[in-house]
Amino acid sequence: MEQVSVTLQGAQRLRALHPWCYRQDVASAPDRLPPGAVVRVVDPQGNPVGQAFWARKSPLALRLLTRDASPVDDAFFRERLERAVARRRAVAGRGREALRLVHGEADLLPGFFADRYGAGLTVQSLSEGADVRKEQWARWLLELTGCTHAALRDDASGRDFEGLPREARPLHGDPPFRFAFQEGANRFEVDLLQDMKTGSFLDQADNHLRAGELGAGEALDCFSYHGGFALALAAGRCTSVLAVEQDPGAAGRARANAAANGRSTVEVREANAFDVLHAFDREGRRFDTVVVDPPGLAKRREGVKTALRAYRELNLRALRCLRPDGLLVTCSCSHKVSREAFEEVVLAAARDARRAVQVLERRGAGIDHPALATLPETEYLKALFIRAL
Repeated sequence: MEQVSVTLQGAQRLRALHPWCYRQDVASAPDRLPPGAVVRVVDPQGNPVGQAFWARKSPLALRLLTRDASPVDDAFFRERLERAVARRRAVAGRGREALRLVHGEADLLPGFFADRYGAGLTVQSLSEGADVRKEQWARWLLELTGCTHAALRDDASGRDFEGLPREARPLHGDPPFRFAFQEGANRFEVDLLQDMKTGSFLDQADNHLRAGELGAGEALDCFSYHGGFALALAAGRCTSVLAVEQDPGAAGRARANAAANGRSTVEVREANAFDVLHAFDREGRRFDTVVVDPPGLAKRREGVKTALRAYRELNLRALRCLRPDGLLVTCSCSHKVSREAFEEVVLAAARDARRAVQVLERRGAGIDHPALATLPETEYLKALFIRAL
């Protein structure tokens, strides 16, 4: 096994249980290593730090796999997949047909993600080490789960950062790659090769259901996608739900999902959520429940200030559109925006709107999307449930 030496700072970072080492903290490395090579990592004195995936192009040069000298072979990776799947048994036991099975670094499989939608799997690799092993790992997951289909969703922008090409294609099974899954009282359809992310936004599943429990009256769901929040609200105490989605394909799927579940109180409007909130604010239109769940607004650190301005504007308009004692469910999936920064900007929006608010719940992704305590980037989803007085 080839050896990579890291600086004292890099070694201290890895020994503090952070799993990443950036290229500026690499002191020396062999000139030519195969894609996704596993290397021995040592400090400046030659003392062992662990074993890691080596990336040839990414600014993130090392992703730690283990801190000991145990063999990193097929048995090693198979066991980690087995343990990741086993951790989800509690989630599956709650009747969830769609859930994340492998969550990258949080499951000690750096840069590898796998989601299950009934009998269908999607896999995604965002590291060079996972990329060269993804097809083998997908085959093992098919064996472990009994799923019939697997799709590759390596079309995420995160692969650009790693210097990896984008692609989406079938890995196992014959078309179509469309599957249905139950989420609470509603059933959704997903296309594993065409829909956003790996098919759906599984990290929000528990928040969808909680919104359905707390929401009431007339509701507005902004950035609705396939109607996860909208249908949950309609299944609860909401008398009407206006779902706003700009993407024509997603809006069409939301309408189909609403019809298939008999949610006649859901209206889907194909429009820009910013524009709709502005118009409703000007018109004086008011709701009892408003959901604001935009896509990631800050994919890079330099975009954080712009994202915070957008979050403030969205939440200002949403709060102005709420009746007294109305519920606001507001979310951010921008991992570059911290939980503290997001809450601060939402409260600033409340001050701008001259609305006193109660913070009812601070939530995040579901337990099938665990955060690694020493890697803040894995705690990316923030959701605030707020009552506007």
